[in-house]
Amino acid sequence: MTTHHDESELLPDVIVYEGEFVDDEPGPHADGERADAPAAEGGDTRACGRGRRQAARRIAHAAATTARFIAGHTLPGVRHVWALTVHWAAVRYMSRDEIRRRIVKKQHDHYTELRDEARDARDHTLKRMNKLVNKAVDDGLSNPEKSRLRDLGAEADRRRNGLVVLHAMPFRPDQPTPEQIDRWRGTQGAVRFTFVVVPALGVLATVTVMAPVTAAVTGPALLGAGWWLTRHPVPLTARPVPADLQIPELDPPADYRLEEPSPRQTHTEPTMADDEESTDDGLDVDETPVRSLREARTERQAAAVLAAAIRDEGGDLAEVVKTAEEPWGWSFYIQFDTGSPDELNRDDTYKGLITRLRLRRNGLLVEGDPEAGDSAFVRAILRNPFSPEVVGPLPYRPPLSKSVVDTADLGVAMDGTPLVFSLAGLMLLMVADSGGGKSGVMLALAEVVTACRDAVAFNLDPAGTGVGALGPAITLSACMDDKQINAVLQFLLKWCSARARQRARYGWGNKWRVSPEHPAICVFVDEWPQLSDENKALLIRGLLLGRKEAIWFYAGSQFGTKDYLSQAIGPKLSAKLLGACRRVDVTELLGGGAVAEGYRADLIQAATHTEVNDAGQIYAQGLPGMPNRPIRYQVREVTDAYANTVGGERAAAGLPDLTHTLTEAGLINKYRDLVDLCTTDTGPEPVPGILLTVREAFRAAGNPQALTVAQLADHLNTDDPARWGKWDNRDDRLAMIGRNLRKALTDAGVTLSSTRLRNLPGEPTGYRLADVDRALDAFP
Repeated sequence: MTTHHDESELLPDVIVYEGEFVDDEPGPHADGERADAPAAEGGDTRACGRGRRQAARRIAHAAATTARFIAGHTLPGVRHVWALTVHWAAVRYMSRDEIRRRIVKKQHDHYTELRDEARDARDHTLKRMNKLVNKAVDDGLSNPEKSRLRDLGAEADRRRNGLVVLHAMPFRPDQPTPEQIDRWRGTQGAVRFTFVVVPALGVLATVTVMAPVTAAVTGPALLGAGWWLTRHPVPLTARPVPADLQIPELDPPADYRLEEPSPRQTHTEPTMADDEESTDDGLDVDETPVRSLREARTERQAAAVLAAAIRDEGGDLAEVVKTAEEPWGWSFYIQFDTGSPDELNRDDTYKGLITRLRLRRNGLLVEGDPEAGDSAFVRAILRNPFSPEVVGPLPYRPPLSKSVVDTADLGVAMDGTPLVFSLAGLMLLMVADSGGGKSGVMLALAEVVTACRDAVAFNLDPAGTGVGALGPAITLSACMDDKQINAVLQFLLKWCSARARQRARYGWGNKWRVSPEHPAICVFVDEWPQLSDENKALLIRGLLLGRKEAIWFYAGSQFGTKDYLSQAIGPKLSAKLLGACRRVDVTELLGGGAVAEGYRADLIQAATHTEVNDAGQIYAQGLPGMPNRPIRYQVREVTDAYANTVGGERAAAGLPDLTHTLTEAGLINKYRDLVDLCTTDTGPEPVPGILLTVREAFRAAGNPQALTVAQLADHLNTDDPARWGKWDNRDDRLAMIGRNLRKALTDAGVTLSSTRLRNLPGEPTGYRLADVDRALDAFP
C-alpha cells in the first residue's frame, strides 16, 4: 500500500523561516521597508543572545557564590573531621605520661601474673594433699600413696616458700625513655591507619563508585558535620590519664623526668625594657623557657607559659594581648581565634590549666570581656590578693553623717577597683557557707545604715544574733524567737500597705521619698533557711512589696536554692552577693552559664576556727553603679568590738525618729506593742521546781517504772515539811497530798497526770517514770 504525503508538511519549520530571510529578487515596491526588515530582525536575535549570556553569567555567579558560601562554612569543619581522625589514629589524645603508664602497666601485669600463677599452683598442691589426708582418715593409705603424700608436702613447702620470695620482691619497673614512648605511639598509629582508617576510606570510595546514589546521603551528612564542627570545633588535646592507670604502682619515680616540648613563646615586639634585660653574652632573659608562672620573671616569660598551657589544653588562642605583674601574681588579657574563652572555666580544662601553670586549686580566675566575646581577663593568683595594704582601713562614718541614697565604700576588687555602691532600693541576698563571711558582710552593710540620718536598721535572725554587734544602734531586734520574728514581718507588711496609701495621698509618684522625717527601713535577715515556713512566706511577700515603700530587705543564707528558701525567689532579687558556696547556688542565682563566665564562688575557701582563708571575699551582681563582672571583691571586716563602739556612739547621738512617719501611717500604737514584745525576755523557760522534786524522788528510789502517791508523799514531806506535812494527822492525808500535787503541777505549766498502777496490789494512784521524763523533755 502506498501512502502519499504533502511535502510541505514534512519540511521542518526552520527551513521555512530561512526561506523568508533570503530573497534574491526584491519586489518593485516598499524597497526601504524590505531593506530594514532583516537588520531589525538580526538586532532582536543578537539582543536575545546577549540576554541568554547575561542570564547564564548570573546563574554561574550565583552558583559560584553558593559554592564559596558552603565551602567557607563547611570545609573548615571537614578539615577538622580529618584532623580528628588523624588525632585519634596517631594516638595524639594520649599524653606521654599515659603512654608511659601503659608500658609500665604491662610490666606490672606480668609481675602480678607470676604471683597469681604461684598462688594457684600452691593452692592446687594443697588441694591434692587434702584429698589424700581425707582418704587417710577414712580408709588409710597404701605405701605408694604415703610416698605421694610426702612428695606433695615437700612440693607444697617449696611452692609456699617461692610465693613468699615473690611477694618479698618489690615491683621495680623499667621506665621507658622518650624515644620508646614515641616509638610506641608511632607503632599504634601505623596499625590504626593501616587496619582502620585506610580500609574505611577504601570501603567508602568503593561504595560511592559502585553505587553513586550513596553520595546523596554521605555528601549532605559530611557537609552537615562540617558545618557543625566549623562552629563547634572539638579540642584536639591530650585527655586526662584514665582512672585505671592512676594506681600508685604506675606513678613515676621521684627522679624521673619525662621530656615534654618546651612552652611556645608568644611573638611580641621588643621593648626598651626587654633590651635592658639582655644578658652580657647577648642572650635575652625573656628567651629562657620556664615551666610555670612561679618561675616567670618577665612579662614575656609569663605570657609564653600561659599561651602554651591554653593551647595544650585545646584552646585556639590567638595571642596574649597584655601581660602585667600584680602584687598577687599575674594578670593577662587574651584573645581567641575560634571557640570561646568561657571554655577555660570547664572543669577538665580548668584543672588542666591549674596543673600546667602550677597554681593552687582556686588560683586561676577567668573573666570574659563583656565588650569582646573572643577575649577575656585571666588572673593567676600566686599570693594573697587582698593584703591589708590593698584592702585599706575601714573608713570612719560619724553618726548621722550619711544618707542611705549615698554611695558607701565597702571594699576593693582584685584589680584595685573600689567596691562602692548605694544601699537604697536594694532587695539583696547574700549566700555563703558557714565561715564564708556572710554575717561579716551583713554587719558591714548594717554599719553603713546605722550611720545614716534617713534610715534605720531592723535585725531578724532565727538562729543567732544577726547584726546585733551594733547594739543600741539597731532600732529593733527579733532574734531566736519565731513569735517575735513573725510579729515584725507581719507589722512590716502592714506598713508597706500604709506607705503605699500615703505615697498616693502625697503624690510622690511610684516610690517613697526618703527623708529624716520619713526614713527608710533596712531589714537585715540572717539564716533565711532557719525561718519557719510561715515566716519564709512573709519574708518573700515583703521582698516583693517593700522596694517602692523604702522597706528594704538584706537577707543572708547558707544556700540559695529553692528547697532552702521555699520559693525560687533568689534569681528575682535585684542584688546577689556570693561568698564561698556550692556551684548549684551560683547557677541557681546567676544562671546556668555563670560558672563558665567566671563566677567561681565555688572556688572560694571558707574560714575555719583557726584560719581566715577567703572569708569576706564575694562575687557581686546587681549592685547599683557597679558593673556586673565576675571579679572577686573583698569586703572590709567590721569587728564586733568596733561595731559595739560605733553602735554606742551612734545611739548616744540619736537615731532617726520613727514617731512622725508611724503616726502618719496610723501604726504608732502597734509599733509600741511590737517594741514591747521584742524587748520581752523570751529566754528558755526554767523547769518548775515541783517537777524536779518528783524526778528526784524517782532517782532516790532507784528509778523504778512507777511510784505511788504514798511513796512520793514521803519524799515531798522530807523535801518541804511545812508544805506537805500539814496533813499528817488527817485520815485523808494521801488524798490531800495527791490533790495538791496535781494542782502544783498544773499551776507550773507541767503536763503530767497521775494514773492507776494496776500491776500493784490495790491498784493505787501514782506516776510513771516515762511520763515524768516526757514532761521534763518539754522544757528546753
